[in-house]
Amino acid sequence: MKKGKLIISVVAVLVVIVAILIMNKKKMASYTAGGIKDVYYVSVEKASRKSLSESLSLVGTIYANNDVNIMSETSGKVTAVFAKVGDYKSAGSVLFQVDDELKKAALMSAEANYEKAKKDYERTQILFQQKAATDAQLDMAKLGSVNAEAQYIVAKRQMADTKIKTPISGFIAARNIDLGSMVQGAPQATLVANVVDISRVKIKLNIAEKDAFILKTGDQVSVTSDVYPEATFTGKIESIGAKGDDAHTFPIEISIANEAKHQLRAGMFARISFTSIKSQETVVISRAALVGSIKTPQVFVVENGIAKLRTITVGNESGLYIQVLKGLSVGEEVVVSGQNNIVDNIKVEILK
Repeated sequence: MKKGKLIISVVAVLVVIVAILIMNKKKMASYTAGGIKDVYYVSVEKASRKSLSESLSLVGTIYANNDVNIMSETSGKVTAVFAKVGDYKSAGSVLFQVDDELKKAALMSAEANYEKAKKDYERTQILFQQKAATDAQLDMAKLGSVNAEAQYIVAKRQMADTKIKTPISGFIAARNIDLGSMVQGAPQATLVANVVDISRVKIKLNIAEKDAFILKTGDQVSVTSDVYPEATFTGKIESIGAKGDDAHTFPIEISIANEAKHQLRAGMFARISFTSIKSQETVVISRAALVGSIKTPQVFVVENGIAKLRTITVGNESGLYIQVLKGLSVGEEVVVSGQNNIVDNIKVEILK
């Protein structure tokens, strides 16, 4: 008995479900029979001519104006050290002294030989003028003088190389040897120190190709740093690369005269504002009007109540607006809301 009542309940539920499905199907059919509505509501804005404020601000890395690795040009033991990391040294200053005892002895011998060979050549010239020396003797005396002079020059240079000097003025950024260290000359010269000149610094970064053709060498830029948030530095574009990379960006180099009060150092980050990019009057539309991507931009233009899809060429962006280079005229009504629901050549109604 109970089993029969259960079966009757299940059948009743199924009948109700089927009835609901049939009713829903009839409603959908009635909507379809009525046809798709042929008016869509959109919001529009007119394309206008505005002063589009352009700005370009990028982050770059600061480098020293001159960064030199100093190598030893002689071999021997370091007998004196005249520099430590952080010291400022003028160009030509001695940083290290290498044992020079043998080099000094070689120099003394080479100098004596040169003086003797030079006097022998002078005496032979006098004898030759007096017909007391032959051409061969004169040539041998000249050769001896030249060889002795060459040996003297080499010995003098080797003696000078025992004093390792900095070729530029700057700060000692690294010192790789200490008192008593052994150094080697070429071909496996020892790296003894690194000196950086930051009297001027340079900033290196990459810019997009469209900006590379707007900017030019000599343009002034404004530079700020997180280290000195209250200070603004003035720099100058020194070079713009003639060749872009795979990302279509071009290398650019900016130079700045360093200040003693707010000293910029190599390795820091800096933000560069390119002040030479000026505002300009141009046709602009709302960024929201674009259909598709920036690479293939399109907009819907309303003409006599019909939305027409149009391809345009865009330029720079500024806030909510985007520059239109080609494809639109001032005053044309562009759809800024509701364009996702419409297609080309469809009837629309503008919301006031």
